[in-house]
Amino acid sequence: MTAPTLTMADGAQLPAVGFGTYPLKGPAATNAVLTALGAGYRLVDTAVNYRNETEVGEALARSTVAREQVVVTTKLPGRDHGYEQTLASFEGSRTRLGVATIDLYLIHWPNPSVDRYVDSWRAMVELRDRGLVRSIGVSNFTEAHLTRLGEEVGVLPAVNQVELHPRFPQERLRKFHAAQGILTESWSPLGRAGDVLAEPAVAAPARALGVTPAQVVLRWQVQLGSVPIPKSADLVRQAQNLDIFGFELTEEQVAAITALGRSDGRLFGADPDHHEEQ
Repeated sequence: MTAPTLTMADGAQLPAVGFGTYPLKGPAATNAVLTALGAGYRLVDTAVNYRNETEVGEALARSTVAREQVVVTTKLPGRDHGYEQTLASFEGSRTRLGVATIDLYLIHWPNPSVDRYVDSWRAMVELRDRGLVRSIGVSNFTEAHLTRLGEEVGVLPAVNQVELHPRFPQERLRKFHAAQGILTESWSPLGRAGDVLAEPAVAAPARALGVTPAQVVLRWQVQLGSVPIPKSADLVRQAQNLDIFGFELTEEQVAAITALGRSDGRLFGADPDHHEEQ
């Protein structure tokens, strides 16, 4: 089984579900990516600061899945913001991953106090124009950060990967993304899974549909128009997380899960206006 694909504003295709690799490291990371590829995942998400790019690259090299069938995502760390720094950091990622081209390259956090994310964005446009990156995007950017990129560089991200789960559904930001043609990706798409999976809004549809509560939440993500990036090293759970296209939630069920959102719903208080990544 593989996921259907969505078309980004730049015309590139993105699988509707991805495989997250944080915080996997060492042989466990390589094995998890290998089993995920075997299960049908075609979008693999890593980052410099996950410290597992080498392991992801090893899995890509060992997998029987053709390289061109896999969308590989990695992310620029905060310490490498700046035009020249971004170009150098990209080469490091490309070497560790063992790939000629990175399919989707993201700025991991805006780090607004450093105020060099616009310079990094210009470098990423350059990498895309040189054919070294297929699509460029960001992660954890707010509406204001995204607007600034458009105004100062003239290019909006294809993707913004943000914290998005039932306790933090990001309704306003998702609407802005949709209006601007930016695809939403969700990190930690299940949130604190134990916190929401027993909620009646999740558990009742799971019972009625004969699926797991986690599958219900991931299906909710898909119906919101977001691309969830779940992580699991367990083969059975990997398969379940991908098997979310054979059922559908009603509009009322989607709304009930969205209503689980809270003003304090962030997992670790990582407000992009203040969080600084190294």
